[in-house]
Amino acid sequence: MAKSDDVTARLTRVPRFADLSKRELEKVAKAGRLVHLPAQWSLMAETTPADKAYVLLAGTAEVRRQGTVVATVGAGDLIGEIGVLQKKLRTAAVVSTSELEVVHFTNEDLSRLAEEIPAFGRALEATAAAHDD
Repeated sequence: MAKSDDVTARLTRVPRFADLSKRELEKVAKAGRLVHLPAQWSLMAETTPADKAYVLLAGTAEVRRQGTVVATVGAGDLIGEIGVLQKKLRTAAVVSTSELEVVHFTNEDLSRLAEEIPAFGRALEATAAAHDD
């Protein structure tokens, strides 16, 4: 099985992507890049420009605001989408608490996918709204 096929299969288990067809998930998988990260890795820093977002496939990470843990995220979660969608600085830092396997998307990837795949755009918007609460 090719890497993008494996990523596509794993993206089918992401609840936010339940409305995407297999073909749409394949397009999402091909646009992203599968990345393995060590524990204690800073995925993004608070108040920095939003230039990427991730879908977590395995592992856990902490979301921190001003050094305080405000959430723990894991497999199936999307992170970093708020800054990309709203074109704002990061509202939180994210640091891995275990080894991570993620799909990395640039802001250009996310914007293009949201435009080309309306269900993907709705999934990002719903995630951003839930994270903004």
